[in-house]
Amino acid sequence: MGRKGDRGEMAKRALIEQRPWLLASIAAAVAFYFLRDNPVGEGTWGLAAKGASVGLLALYVWLRVPSGRRGLDGALLTGALVLASAGDVAIELDFMTGGAFFAAAHVVAVALYLRNLHRRPSPSQKLIGAGLLIATPLVSWLLSGEAQIALYAAFLGAMASAAWMSHYPRYRVGTGAVLFVLSDWLIFSRLGPLDLAPLPDLLIWPLYYAGQVMIATGIVQCLRGEQPVR
Repeated sequence: MGRKGDRGEMAKRALIEQRPWLLASIAAAVAFYFLRDNPVGEGTWGLAAKGASVGLLALYVWLRVPSGRRGLDGALLTGALVLASAGDVAIELDFMTGGAFFAAAHVVAVALYLRNLHRRPSPSQKLIGAGLLIATPLVSWLLSGEAQIALYAAFLGAMASAAWMSHYPRYRVGTGAVLFVLSDWLIFSRLGPLDLAPLPDLLIWPLYYAGQVMIATGIVQCLRGEQPVR
């Protein structure tokens, strides 16, 4: 009975000390989604809400994983999220600068996933991983018609492929990475001849943010020992 009481107290403490940061991240993301086309959303408050969405997610990761379990993997995940948060803000000011931040975030994420590759990947996992690596830059180039976009998308595809090939749960982390790719494809479609309206306006931010949340929470579960390593 005492042990159950102790576990209950630990769960309450975790909720009080860490999970409000996740809720704050979600609140910021929802606020940005509904404010982004308003004068408020296009100014300082909008930039703050957008940057806080993934920035608070990075803080949640850092606080949610105990220091004894965090290690290099926790630092890499936090670093990737911080760089993505910077990219979220920078891309509103300068598209190329934002893309550079995101490319750096993908490099850090790839380093994390390569440290945690699946020990015995299935043939279908290998096939999908290869497909993401090749199709992501190819489709990005077809949608945008720009070589620079395809170059950036090579980093994006490497991230998604490595995430899919990692031992982290594919229904969370792998799928989250795929949502990230889909979000960027919708961005790139605005640059080329293919008109997908109104999908980009409706789905770019939800797909991207949902993907980041799935990646972050899925990896946190593994770092905390709540999800077995395969």
